[in-house]
Amino acid sequence: MTMLESQRALFDLPREVAYFNAAGIGLLPRPVVEAGRAAVARKAQPWRLAADFADAQHQRARDAAARLIGAAADDVALISSVSYGVAVAGKILSHETGSRILVLADDHASPVLEWHARAPLEGVTLETVPKPASGDWTAAVLEAIERAGAPPVSLASISSVHWADGGVVDLAPVAAALRRQGGRLLVDATQAVGVCEIDVARLDPDFLVFPTYKWLLGPYGRAFLYVARRHQEGVPLEQTAFGRRDVRGENAVYLADTRYRPDARRFDMGERDHFISMEMAAIGMEMLLAWGPAAVARHLQGITRQIAEAAGEIGYSALPEPLRAPHILSLAPPGLAAADLVAALSREQIFAAPRIGRLRVSPHLHNDGADIDRLLEALRRLRGP
Repeated sequence: MTMLESQRALFDLPREVAYFNAAGIGLLPRPVVEAGRAAVARKAQPWRLAADFADAQHQRARDAAARLIGAAADDVALISSVSYGVAVAGKILSHETGSRILVLADDHASPVLEWHARAPLEGVTLETVPKPASGDWTAAVLEAIERAGAPPVSLASISSVHWADGGVVDLAPVAAALRRQGGRLLVDATQAVGVCEIDVARLDPDFLVFPTYKWLLGPYGRAFLYVARRHQEGVPLEQTAFGRRDVRGENAVYLADTRYRPDARRFDMGERDHFISMEMAAIGMEMLLAWGPAAVARHLQGITRQIAEAAGEIGYSALPEPLRAPHILSLAPPGLAAADLVAALSREQIFAAPRIGRLRVSPHLHNDGADIDRLLEALRRLRGP
């Protein structure tokens, strides 16, 4: 099996910078940056655009996003953000009075806050799955779903990889447990797609949403929503011409057929004709697909394993490897507070993130052995006596 090597040369990353915050803001590879520059110039002279340019761009991005999650392109909507996708689900779904919606403790706001707003209005209980002392998020979610005497779960709206501690939720048993009581599954796959294997054809979630600006080497403002076909008759969040079957400016009759499109394209966001970032997103995803998410995962797991083992020897604790994602390492510092440690590291041009009292280290393909050595040397020194 050929191992993927560091791709540092593809990034505008000075040698003196060690960047370990891909889970916060991912870097753009040079081909994606160049595509953005070309697209800005293209927007300056729109008369040069071919008549089918927008449609081809949309399809390119939709195809790449679908391939990353094992979906059909018709089941993927072009949207702006994870919170937009969760709002689409919120508009579509109804809930039995007295049922429960499950979210994870300290999960990112995007899959959570929609239900803070909706639960009281719809007569359902919003239940937060507490952080497990063992670090096993899968067991904690299953326990919450199957708790004896508890009302049925209408929806679990959860991240598949916890943004703060890198803990993994094994979605297959969670989806099966939900189905047994008629519950639905919404997956925020922000910290998973492009690295962790996801196959919606096998998993069959109700919704799965992810952006491009972290692991997918893309820009802000581009995200994708998988909608299971059983929900594709729902009313979109926005009312757009391209969400209808035949509303076109070039028609003799503009509103020729205002019925919704019969697939997930009806949920595409307004102003999807974003010629600058759409192509950037497509190129970043295509680069990930060329390497292969499995190869990316092996490479990044090698980095986080090396850091975890060496840091553990000097007192930094982490989740056991089977419970954490291959590309996100959450370290409990033995000395400085996490925020102070991150500040000290940044003064040395080493960049990571403080998350829920811990140091989150999230490498990507731009990291190499020199970065690892610098980080570990600094962690030893900053640990103190």
